[in-house]
This record gives sequence, C-alpha cells and structure tokens, in this order.
Amino acid sequence: MSNTEKVLTAQENDALKALLFQLADDDFLFSYRASEWLGLAPHIEEDVASSSITQDTMGHAAMFYKLLEDLGAGKADDLAHLRPAGERSNSVLVERVNGEGYYMDTPQYDWAYTVVRSYFYTQAKKVKIDSLRSSSYEPLAEVAVKANMELYYHLMHWKLWFEQLLSSTEEAKKRMLAAIELVVPDFGDVFSYGDQKENIVNAGFIASEEELKANWIAALTPVFEKLGIALPTIPEKPEMNGRNGEHTKDLEDAIATLSEVYRLDTATAW
Repeated sequence: MSNTEKVLTAQENDALKALLFQLADDDFLFSYRASEWLGLAPHIEEDVASSSITQDTMGHAAMFYKLLEDLGAGKADDLAHLRPAGERSNSVLVERVNGEGYYMDTPQYDWAYTVVRSYFYTQAKKVKIDSLRSSSYEPLAEVAVKANMELYYHLMHWKLWFEQLLSSTEEAKKRMLAAIELVVPDFGDVFSYGDQKENIVNAGFIASEEELKANWIAALTPVFEKLGIALPTIPEKPEMNGRNGEHTKDLEDAIATLSEVYRLDTATAW
C-alpha cells in the first residue's frame, strides 16, 4: 500500500467491490458479445479492428477482476467464469444477444444493433473512466489511466461507424434508427450503482449516476445534432437492474458458453 492509498472502512470496502463487479462484469459480457462477430464482421478490416477492441475490453475486465482479487473477493478467473447469473452485476444491455440464430450454426446478427450498442456503451464507459481517473481508491485510478489509453481509439471507431451509417443510404438509416429503439430501453441500468449507490459516491470512488449520465448526454448531443436526429431519452427506472442481479436468460446462456472450457480445468488461466 502506498502512503497515499485510501484506507477503507468495512462499508467502503463493500461499496468498492460492488462497483468493481459492475465494471468488470460489464466489460466481460460486452467483450464476449463482440467476440461473436469474429469472422462475421462486414469486411476483413473491420474483423481485425473489432477483434482488437474486443481483446482490449477483455483486458480491462481482467484488470477490474484482479482488483477484486486483491481485495479478497476470490480468484480473478473464478470471479469471471464461475459466478452464476444471479450474482452478476453487469448491465442488461451487454448481455443481450447480437440477433437471431447461433454463432456456430446460422447467426443472423444485426450489425446496426452492434454499432449502436457499442457506441452508446463505449461513450458511457469513457465518462466513467474519466471519473475513475481521479478515484479516491488509487489502484482503481491507476487502472482507469491504463484503460483510457485504449478507450480513446475504441470510441473513435464506433463513433465513426455510427455517423457513417446514419449518413448513408435510407435503408442504413432506417436500420440504425430501429437499433437505437432497441438499445435505449436497456440503457436504464448502465449508469446505475444499484443498492450501493450512496456508499459508492460518498466514498469518492466515482462521480454520481446523475453526473455521469449528464456527461454522456453532453458527449452525444453534438453528434445527434449534426446528424439531425433526436437524442434518445434513457428510462428513469429500468425494467430490470442488472446491478442488483436482475438478468435475462441471455446471460445464463452466455455464461454457460464462456465458462465451458474453464470449468474443465480451473487451474488454467483464461
């Protein structure tokens, strides 16, 4: 522990773990859904680019899980692979499937949905990371600085796709607007801290839900104004709050696939 590292009370320790599980689980599931596009992206350059982003995102999840391991929450690999759906803290948004079908069979995925989800999620992550860089918990602030270096390029990538498709053909714009309508209802818990809201904010680990949401809207506003489309309104109260363990069956299926190999030999690093 450095001389400046925050000494945590029991209450703060629990709040910090709750926040870290949210950050880790979000990136873990978001990365997994993105990985399902391997070999299916619109063109080979995008296949390479999105695969690189996916690897970076999984690396960020690993760093958050390692912080949890350092806090005594358990082995990082076990936290990533062995916890059941009801113990996960990820947003419902990141667990949703990419579309109909199954990756190894007949995937009928929706690239417009992936672009919208990826852009909205990455912009939300950016405002969180910006706040975490000044977190009162020094190890978390250090991880945020590392993640931010890669996140800049992730955001630029998805913003470009978002703008280009909405400025393209009428068919592309129609599909993108439909994708926005699918993504927005699931965005209600992205900025939520769940039951630990007050303790997380009071400890100075990250900015308030309201501040993060306002920063997200401020970042999106000029993009939507340039494109001439209405800025979406995030639900004030989500139908399901993943921060409190409320999830869809999509998550159960994802965990079963994600952890299949690890469960064969839990001594192997993921």
